[in-house]
Amino acid sequence: MKDITDYYAKKYSSSNYNVQEYGIYKYGEKYVTSLSFQLEPDRGEGSTANTISQYPLEDVLDRFCVYVSDFYKELNTAESKTCYLEFSSTDITDLRNLREIIGKHVYNRNFKRNGKTFVELVIE
Repeated sequence: MKDITDYYAKKYSSSNYNVQEYGIYKYGEKYVTSLSFQLEPDRGEGSTANTISQYPLEDVLDRFCVYVSDFYKELNTAESKTCYLEFSSTDITDLRNLREIIGKHVYNRNFKRNGKTFVELVIE
């Protein structure tokens, strides 16, 4: 995942969403934020927005204790190289922490220790 940026969804202008701070909205009992990013096919991440791979996304979700609440099906098409996702949590701090990946490069890297192969999430 590269070129990670903030994404402002049109739905956030509705009265159902209340701005909590820049880029984070309250919707019912949860907080939401949306990001866009580019995939890296050479790292096994898919080549178009409708083929977002499970990793490193799953590791990002685990690291920041968030989940995907909107896939933006109308934006994540086979013709698009840019992916759009809405992330949610019941704890605003989780979204603050997630938003720290904006402008960074996120990927999984394999490494060996004691003859075993492990995977680590890299954020740089």
